[in-house]
Amino acid sequence: MTSPETTSPNRDRPWLMRTYSGHSTARASNELYRTNLSKGQTGLSIAFDLPTQTGYDPDHLLARGEVGKVGVPVVHKGHMATLLDGIPVGDMNTSMTINATAAWLLGLYVANASDQGVASSRLRGTTQNDIVKEYLSRGTYIFPPAPSRRLIVDMFAFCSQHAPLWNPMNVCSYHLQEAGATPVQEIAYSLATAIGVLDAVRESGQVDDDRFSDVVASVSFFVNAGIRFVEETCKMRAFTQLWDRITAERYGINDPKARRFRYGVQVNSLGLTEAQPENNVQRIVLEMLGVTLSKDARARSLQLPAWNEALGLPRPWDQQWSLRIQQVLALESDLLEYDDIFAGSHVIEAKTEELMEASMVELDDVLGLGGAFEAIDELKGRLVRSHADRIRRIERGDQIIVGVNEFVETAESPLGGADSILKVDPSVQAEMIEDVQSWRAGRDSSAVAMALRQLESAAASTDNIMEATIALANAGGTTGEWADVLRGVFGEYRAPTGVAAAAGAGGGSDRLRATAERLKLLTEGPPRFLVAKPGLDGHSNGAEQIAVAARDAGMEVIYQGIRSTPEQIAATARDEDVDAVGLSILSGSHLDLVPETIACLRREGVQAPVVVGGIIPEDDRQRLLDGGAAAVFTPKDFDIGKIIDELADLAVAFRDGQAVVV
Repeated sequence: MTSPETTSPNRDRPWLMRTYSGHSTARASNELYRTNLSKGQTGLSIAFDLPTQTGYDPDHLLARGEVGKVGVPVVHKGHMATLLDGIPVGDMNTSMTINATAAWLLGLYVANASDQGVASSRLRGTTQNDIVKEYLSRGTYIFPPAPSRRLIVDMFAFCSQHAPLWNPMNVCSYHLQEAGATPVQEIAYSLATAIGVLDAVRESGQVDDDRFSDVVASVSFFVNAGIRFVEETCKMRAFTQLWDRITAERYGINDPKARRFRYGVQVNSLGLTEAQPENNVQRIVLEMLGVTLSKDARARSLQLPAWNEALGLPRPWDQQWSLRIQQVLALESDLLEYDDIFAGSHVIEAKTEELMEASMVELDDVLGLGGAFEAIDELKGRLVRSHADRIRRIERGDQIIVGVNEFVETAESPLGGADSILKVDPSVQAEMIEDVQSWRAGRDSSAVAMALRQLESAAASTDNIMEATIALANAGGTTGEWADVLRGVFGEYRAPTGVAAAAGAGGGSDRLRATAERLKLLTEGPPRFLVAKPGLDGHSNGAEQIAVAARDAGMEVIYQGIRSTPEQIAATARDEDVDAVGLSILSGSHLDLVPETIACLRREGVQAPVVVGGIIPEDDRQRLLDGGAAAVFTPKDFDIGKIIDELADLAVAFRDGQAVVV
């Protein structure tokens, strides 16, 4: 029974409650969405698989092992219709975590809504569409910065005319924190990204001056909230005040509502641990407080990770648990009955002012470099260095992670076991390949060809891309076809790794220095170590830190960034004559890509030991070892110095002819 206090007219309305989800197929994800909505979820947050995010159809070479793993594959309008079947799109607030292919997914969403009799003017939601943070941290970019910004500008112009309730961009500091950003960097780089886009919209001539205030009001943000929840509260207050200042002073926005800092949140996943994962529950609760306690800077929407996301994909029950955490805070506590509880706090105000001042210095520095889009190389190097500093603090014990580097003794958890995560049926890829091939065979190929030509013409000119995109969606085009046309016009991009800028970060570590001294004594020179990321997984933070540490330990490191095929990795290992190969995979595709990469290496005559790191369930470890991996590292292995020491031993043993190659 609902208490009188819960229904008090003086209570604020709760934030939108979402769970970030999607997997396997559109039909399976639709079932999950409808289940979550029936449990009290008040908005959708769609996770797409990596081929969809990076513009490949399921039958593309690079999609091997990736289909349906970290999200739902949406290849054509039929998938969008299935994904949203039975969900009233005219009433739903939908968040789509999509970036390089954001224009295409919005096109599919608009086309499907039209088929349901829902005008685009009624659609409410957000496309993430922050390509800068993809270059800096998440890795699902396709095109170079300039054409990528052009696509974002086109979406702003389209939405301002045809979908005014839709937020075309969600400036995303979330992944910056995951990549090691300090609160100051998180604030400054996000604001620099927003400025870079709004300046470009204003300069494009696509939006009249009298509508520019609405464009500014349509910018939303998606932030991270870490365990230091007092500092996080101050960060959000600083964000709010700085955005109000920038929109007033730089863009002349007079309407306070248009200057409002509107943001959604997923609390920190970087701090979730594989060791003693039950501790993640209290971490999630505390992190949520940083974006809900302060009324003047409270999140408008919130999604919480599940306790077991460091282990793999969460099950529906795990997501329900995260939803219930939100509901208890919003509906059982008295939080929403009060004005801002920090108003007048000298401590909070001082910390907020400190963050604002430091963030403005950092922001001015970025703008002095030309802006966020122009300073990708510099910002990437700063983030990799900040992340390396964090890793060294954990290794030294200066930063305590309960259950990882302190209080590691534990009773056996009743939450564990092989069934504690969701596993995607390996037959999904074959099903999706058959699906897309059947779709292509059943459509009007001449209509698709004409729509593709119109898309190419629009991309090569200054025409807004959205009209041609929606036409292709209605004609039956696919994600890969849309992206391939734009690849042909815009080209592709490889983002900087930032590894060179982080050498010696955090003062190094005693263990790395000891390893470096040992390797100096090798008469044949330092070991050559290839760090590689097979498949489409763009989360490169771990690979970058291994590369930085291996270099600090005196190895010669070859790291070419993300998104390599097994064949490319094997060719590089052969040409560089490496002594060890490290594969980093966080997308769940390790059982497909690791054996395939090892097979390619052996065919090229490369016998060097192969080590694997990533989010790898414990029951997959032995399968990888049996398949030829020399070692497997997971998030439990937090001591990078120890990992590098083991890698050095493997490389030296291989040189001496002692390594056993499976």
